[in-house]
Amino acid sequence: MAGDPLKIFEKLDPELLKLVGNTHELALAYGTLPKKVKLLIAMALDASHGTIEGVRALAGAAIQAGATKEEITETLRVAQYISGVGSVYTAAHALKDVF
Repeated sequence: MAGDPLKIFEKLDPELLKLVGNTHELALAYGTLPKKVKLLIAMALDASHGTIEGVRALAGAAIQAGATKEEITETLRVAQYISGVGSVYTAAHALKDVF
């Protein structure tokens, strides 16, 4: 992903950007679920929503948090089970730049 897609909101609506940042921090904060698992869940949701850039970024972040290629692909099996084959196509486009 080339740059931060939300950067435009620094000028347009800094309060909205702050809200998004706070939500991001809350969702990925230390807790019962490891950060890696939270990122894998988010990646599956983005795959289900057809968000190629999101899958790419979240897969990369999950890898940095310790996720393996096998964990990523297993997570995508769950996304396909719940959301259908479209999530697999989205992930395929995203992951060609990751692996």
